[in-house]
Amino acid sequence: MSALSLAPRALYEEVAELLRQRIFARELEAGSWIDELRIAQALGISRTPLREALKVLAAEGLVTMKVRRGAYVTDVSEKDLRDVYHLLSLLESDAARVVASNANEAQLTQIEALQSELESAVNERDRFFAINENFHMLLLSIADNRWRDQMVADLRKVMKLNRHHSLFKEGRIAQSLAEHQSIVQALLARQPELAAQRMTAHFMNGLQAAQ
Repeated sequence: MSALSLAPRALYEEVAELLRQRIFARELEAGSWIDELRIAQALGISRTPLREALKVLAAEGLVTMKVRRGAYVTDVSEKDLRDVYHLLSLLESDAARVVASNANEAQLTQIEALQSELESAVNERDRFFAINENFHMLLLSIADNRWRDQMVADLRKVMKLNRHHSLFKEGRIAQSLAEHQSIVQALLARQPELAAQRMTAHFMNGLQAAQ
């Protein structure tokens, strides 16, 4: 019985991940209607696992379910964006505070190494974007609060829906890199409040660039 119950679960999770990546790649545009029948036929699956997958994405904020109209890719408003950045700044500045207080030397070395990778990717936008995200995930991992991690993961998914991502604005990569450097300096100096303040400023600047 247990083995049988796992199969559909694995399928809808796979479908959710596939749709998630299509949304992030803008293959499914923000605000667009999700044609369940066409997608189910293209994937060679029934609509049941597809609908379960859409429920997962709706819980993450990536999909909006409308009564009698079906599922739509969430169109992030300016207020949504402000709210997401505000919460991320609170959660990740707190994580930076914890890291500055509690990180061991090996963990600080990891942070420095990832910052060096970020600096090497300054002329490669996609690589910079990926390393930038890894940097933030590393700080969260070191801060070690799985509830915060879960909230940040969902908020970052919604942030990716923004059609004008902050790192795409001219000059923002260089500015973001400088902000990262200042955060790392505060972490290495073990200055919790300064690290938190600089992380907050990092997100506020990101919001300005994203609007």
